[in-house]
Amino acid sequence: MRVCAAPPFVTERALSCDARWRPHDLLRLRRLPAFDDEPVWVRAAFERAPYVVVRRALADEDFVAIGVRGVERAERYGTWAQASDIVTVVPPEALAQTAPLAGRATLPPFAGLSALSALQSDAASPLARFVWGPTGSAGFELATQMPTVTESSDLDLLIRTPEPLAQDLARALLDQLQALAKRAGTRVDAQLETPAGGVALTEWAAGKPRVMTRDARGPQLIANPWAAAHTAHGGDA
Repeated sequence: MRVCAAPPFVTERALSCDARWRPHDLLRLRRLPAFDDEPVWVRAAFERAPYVVVRRALADEDFVAIGVRGVERAERYGTWAQASDIVTVVPPEALAQTAPLAGRATLPPFAGLSALSALQSDAASPLARFVWGPTGSAGFELATQMPTVTESSDLDLLIRTPEPLAQDLARALLDQLQALAKRAGTRVDAQLETPAGGVALTEWAAGKPRVMTRDARGPQLIANPWAAAHTAHGGDA
């Protein structure tokens, strides 16, 4: 997030996670609390589409860390919502088969997403083994039905990997996604959701001895994102 509000709670009471929502889930809210030094565009953005994205940050049990998305690429604001204001939770995988608005299916990210969705019925496809869905501008537009994607937008994906992912399978998955994205004329940015947090598919597929993971406590380099225990350290991701 480019800008972030101060937590509206005592940070010592913050929790590491809440099973009711997960990073990249989109939340429809009844209202968005205002905080000091809020960017001027935030109110208009929320009125346009009362949806926010769950971000990776510690939160008190009555709050959820969220991000507000504006019209411009630089308009991203990290803030907080009260749990009682959540109306609907939309996980990325719920959007994998959602059709875009009329006349927008030919935009490269949506063309790529359509091709990916077709692979779910192909047992030989590496992607068919996973639960996944769009995030970023494509996910936001599909959830809100408000035009957000442009010709130059990337196709951002979240791939849920609760179990260890062999690196040869990760490479096959990356190759498939990149080939499909090239045909669609877009760029795919896939993130693995592991027990340790988010990991870029490109990093894991590269066979690095340690990869960057991001969870609610911040980024950390670790060797195995599926290890039973790991120690994270501060910051917002």
